[in-house]
Amino acid sequence: MGTTRDNRYWVGFNLVKGIGAVRLQALYAHFGDLALAWQAPAKELMEAGLSGKLAERVQLVRSGVDLDQYISKINAQGIQILTWDDEGYPQRLKEIDQPPPVLYIRGELIQEDSWAVAVVGTRRVSAYGRQVTEELASFLATNGITVVSGLARGVDAISHQSALKSGGRTIAVMGCGVDRIYPPEHTQLASKIVASGALISDYPVGTPPDASNFPPRNRIISGLSIATVVVEAGETSGALITAQFAVDQGREVFAVPGNILAPQSKGTNRLIAQGAHPMISASDLLDVLKLTSVTEQRVVRKVLPADETESRLMDVLTHEPLHMDEIRNQTGLPIERVSAALVMMELKGMVRQVGGLNYVGVKEERSGYEV
Repeated sequence: MGTTRDNRYWVGFNLVKGIGAVRLQALYAHFGDLALAWQAPAKELMEAGLSGKLAERVQLVRSGVDLDQYISKINAQGIQILTWDDEGYPQRLKEIDQPPPVLYIRGELIQEDSWAVAVVGTRRVSAYGRQVTEELASFLATNGITVVSGLARGVDAISHQSALKSGGRTIAVMGCGVDRIYPPEHTQLASKIVASGALISDYPVGTPPDASNFPPRNRIISGLSIATVVVEAGETSGALITAQFAVDQGREVFAVPGNILAPQSKGTNRLIAQGAHPMISASDLLDVLKLTSVTEQRVVRKVLPADETESRLMDVLTHEPLHMDEIRNQTGLPIERVSAALVMMELKGMVRQVGGLNYVGVKEERSGYEV
C-alpha cells in the first residue's frame, strides 16, 4: 500500500464536506479523470451534477489547500491512503453499497484480514458482557480471524485488547482522523493495534471526533467483516446501527442472549427476536459461517512454497533429518540462499530444525481444525 501522486485528487475531494461515494462517482463518470474534475470551474462541476453551493465549496477547498504538501504531511505521519482504484483496497468492503472512496490507514491491512468478524456492543458493559467479549475475541484471534471493532469504551476496547492478548490481529474503525485517538485514554491501545493490525478511517486526517461521525463509520465496521456479533446493546445503542448495516450489506448478524431485565441486553434480545443468530458459543459462530474450512485454507496457504527456492528445498526435505550442507548439495543452491530460506520456512511452519543444522520437512495432514 502507498500513496501515489494520483491519489491527491481523491484526497482533495475527500476534504470537501458533502462529496461522498455517489457524488464522487458522478464526477469520475462525467470527467473520466479526477484531476480534470478537481481543476474544473464551478459551471462544469454543476454540469456533472453538483449543486451550486457544493461547486463553490469545491473551489473554496481547492484554493485553500496545497495537495502535495498536505499528502506529504500525511506520509510523514506514517499514514497510508487507499482509494477504490488501489489494489490493496479491502475487497469485502468494496462489495458494499457506496464503499468509502478514500481510506486512511495507520498500520497495515493484509490479505488474511478478509477473514474478519466484527465484535461490537455497549460502552456500559456488564461483567457478563466483559467475560463473553474476552472469550469471543480471544477465540476468534486464536483461530486466525481478525477482530474488527470501533475503539470505543466498553465492548469495543475489550475486543481489541483480547485479540491482541491472544496474539491475533485487530482493526479499529474510527469516527475521526486516524491521527486523533478517541477516546484519549485508548492512545496506548491504539499504538498496539497499529503494530498488529490497523486503525482505519474514511474521515480526513485531522478530523475531530464529532458525534455525528460515528454512526456512518459503522458501515465500514460491518463492511470489512464476514459477520457482526453484538455482545450487549441498549435499545438505542450504536451497535444496533452496525447490525443494521450488516443486514443491509447481506452479512450475518449474531447477538449474545442476555437477561431480559438487563438494560444492556434489550437490544441484543430484540435482534434475536428479529432473526439474528443467537450466539450460544463461539464455535457455533465458526460453524454457521463455515469458517472452519477457511482456517484450513489459511493453514494450507501458509505451508505452500512461496517461490522456487522453497519448492526445491521441500523436494529434498523429508521426515529424515538432513544437514544444511547436504541440502545445499542436493539442491545446488548457494548456502546463503538455503540458510535464509530455511529461516523463513521454519517461521512459516514448513520445516523444523532438529539440532546441529539438521532439518526435517513438516507435512501438514489436517482433516479438521480444532476450535
